[in-house]
Amino acid sequence: MSDLSDLQKRVVAFRDARDWKQFHNPKDVALSLVLEAAELMEHFQWKTPQEIDEHLKNKNKEVGEELMDVLYWVLLSANDLGIDIEKAFNRKMAQNERKYPISKAKGSHKKYTEL
Repeated sequence: MSDLSDLQKRVVAFRDARDWKQFHNPKDVALSLVLEAAELMEHFQWKTPQEIDEHLKNKNKEVGEELMDVLYWVLLSANDLGIDIEKAFNRKMAQNERKYPISKAKGSHKKYTEL
């Protein structure tokens, strides 16, 4: 698999080849991300766990496409905002590891403030 910077370069090249940057301000890119996340969520709305399992067997490709639409906007947003996605991810994971130590969080759904 390509690393994230390769994927990010491809997303930017796709957008720039179509001269769409002029339409991409932080608000509208964030809105597009949320709209794509909502399309992903539609695949699961009103379904029981069993129905979700069956849906994923039949519609896995479509679910994957919606998930990739979300990733597209995440990568584009990080690029446009000057966020090093790998550094930001590693920093956030380190923060999460401190907030949710295995010794307290394993098997629990509690928020870190409740552990």
